[in-house]
This record gives sequence, structure tokens and C-alpha cells, in this order.
Amino acid sequence: MTADRDDEGGRGIGERQQRFQRDELRAALRALLMTPLMGAAHEDFTAVRRHAERLREWFARETGWTLHVERDGARLYKRPADLADATRGLPGYDRRRYVLLCLACAVLERADPQITLRLLGERLLQLAGEPALASLGFTFTLGAQYERRELVAVCRTLLDLGVLQRVAGDEEAFVQAGGGEQADALYDVQRRALAGMMAAVRGPSTWTTEEAPVTLDARQRALTEEHMADSEEGRRTALRHHIARRLLDDPVVYVDTLAPEARSYFINQRGAMASRLGEASGLVAEQRAEGLALVDEGGLLTDLAMPSEGTDAHVTLLAAEYLAAHERRQRSDGADAARAAAPATREQDIAEYLREVRERFGRYWRKSAREPGAERDLAVIAIERLEKLQLVERDSDFVRPRPALARFALGDAEVRESPT
Repeated sequence: MTADRDDEGGRGIGERQQRFQRDELRAALRALLMTPLMGAAHEDFTAVRRHAERLREWFARETGWTLHVERDGARLYKRPADLADATRGLPGYDRRRYVLLCLACAVLERADPQITLRLLGERLLQLAGEPALASLGFTFTLGAQYERRELVAVCRTLLDLGVLQRVAGDEEAFVQAGGGEQADALYDVQRRALAGMMAAVRGPSTWTTEEAPVTLDARQRALTEEHMADSEEGRRTALRHHIARRLLDDPVVYVDTLAPEARSYFINQRGAMASRLGEASGLVAEQRAEGLALVDEGGLLTDLAMPSEGTDAHVTLLAAEYLAAHERRQRSDGADAARAAAPATREQDIAEYLREVRERFGRYWRKSAREPGAERDLAVIAIERLEKLQLVERDSDFVRPRPALARFALGDAEVRESPT
């Protein structure tokens, strides 16, 4: 009896250890998906280092992404499946700010281990004055406060990514004081994080002037084009990687958005792929005739959640319900196929609906959202958020719901009173 109990206890401990390792591996994988450029201070970095080999094998097999793990950080070289997707990118960044970010990285590449904000700005000005940039209409002087604020926004992005570490100083004082020496900040430059900023297959410095691509699309393709074996197995592997990247990166993958060859592969393999990706990442598969979504029920594995809290999130949910109800009314009225495929709703109609419901919900919104005319800005915010979540598609001034929008509905408001 004693031996039997010892065996059972040993099996129990072994099962708990296996379960712990499985959960830790999943947490490390999820952390890398959300933070592909990870510093040693990240709470999940220890788990990433512990499971580095298994993580490298999994990402290479399922997505074709390369993972580098070193003592002071990790870099998952994620590359999106759709380079033309305009809904991606850093919050608040336009093309101009991305240029500033690239110039800042170029300055830091040649800088000492420490640099001040003022010195970073001065050296960035030198690079910004290059004739090639000037010929494209790009100017940057640091003379205006909004330009100093742009530089500070770039520095804060680099701080968030771990490329810079603040030693002393205050960026806001630099903005207000005009960039003088009396208002400055000092940073440590983290070389390894800086080296991992670009997730490119080929570095742009490897091109000669004669062979360098000219257009933005050509540059993107050249930076990210990966070798594919010229065989049937090589093509299947490329398709699997393409679809897996979309499933892990995008809220939903619709069948009608895939190229014919990828669509055929997806229809045949989506069940097996959803099972493998869901098991490893903790995502739950939702399969429909229109496509497939891998859903994070905890809402943590996303940079844009819905539903969420705050005025913008509430307005987005109101707009989603309005669009879904409009779609249902169209179908119940017996719309033919041509009419069903037409743009469903004007942006102006969504703004008008938000103006109408402001009387009912406005007391829960921020003050600026209750001002006359604010419904137009709210409608733009809601539509952009729904488009990023791939719940709608926009065509000029019209918005058409996508099938996954039907899974959202507005319930009764829950008002939480403060104890005071």
C-alpha cells in the first residue's frame, strides 16, 4: 500500500510539473506575440529563456518567424501577412512620424552609450536636412513646439520598446522650454534592442544605389521577401505560414479576402490549423462559413479590445449595433444580392444616430463628447476602430458591416457607483 501511494504521489507531482511547464510555455508564447521586442526586465522573459528552444521550433514551424533569445532580451521577428494593411502601426503614428523614428534610430546607431534629448534632436536635424528627404517635401526644424513634441513622442516610443532607458531629466520640460540646455533628458542606449528594431529579411543598407527599389511598395516587398523552395512542399509551407500569421495577428480571417490558392488551402486545413494554434496560444477558435477567428476570451492578447471601457469604446459598440441592425433590416426586407453587396450605411447616418442616442447615454461620456457637433468626430473614431478589428469595411463615405460584426450587441448599461 505504501509503495502504491508513493507511485500515485509521484505521478501527481509529475502531472503538475507537466501542466506547469505547458502553462508557462503558453504564457511565454503569448508574451512574445504581444511584445516581440522584449527586454530582460519583462515579467515573462525568464519563461521565454527557459523555453527558448521549443519556442524557436514552434514559431519556425507554424509561422516561419525567427526567434532570437539572448541573456539581455528576446526578439521575435514578426512580419505581417498583409503589408498593405493600413490599419496596422504604432498608435498616433503617420508617415512623417515613422520617418522621424527611423532617423532617430540612425542617430542612436552612431551615438555613444549615453545621449541627451537635445543632442539627439540636433543630430536628427542634420539627417533631416538630406536633399533626398527635402525633395519629398519633408522638413523638420525643432523650432516649433509641435515639432519638439513629435521628437518627444518618438523618444517615448523608444523608451517603451526598451531601446532607450531614461537616466535623468524630463521630456515635457524640453518641449515647453524650446529645447534649451536647461531643459533636457539623459538616456542610456540599449544596443541589442536597437539592433532588433527592424524585422526585415534583408537590411536596406545591403542595396547599391543602382539596385535600390524606388517606390514604397517595392521597398516593403524587398525588405520582407522570403525564400520559398520551388516545390509543392515549399508552396504549401508558404501558404501555411501566411495563413497562420493572419490568424495570430488579425482579429478574423475571411475566406473572401484570400487569394484562390490560399483559400483552397485554408478551407481544407483550417480545422487542423485552428486546433494547433489554439492549443499553443490559448486562443479559442470560432469557425463560420465566412471564415475563422481565434478569440482570446481574456481579452489580453490584443492591442485593441472590444467591448472595452471609456467613451470611445462605448460609442464604437453603439455604432456596431446600429450597423448590424441596419444589415438585418436590409436582409429582412428581401434585398437582392446586388443590393446586399452595396455599401450599407453612410458615415453621416452613423453620426446622426450617435447624436440621437447622446440624450440617453451622454451623461456617461466625457464632456467633450457631449458638445454639439462632437458626433462627427465620434463617428470617425468608431468607424476606424471597427475597421481595425475587421468588423466593417469602408468605401469612400460608406461603411458596410462584415459578418463578424453580428457577434456584438449592446446590453443594458451597468452603472458602478463610487463608495463615496
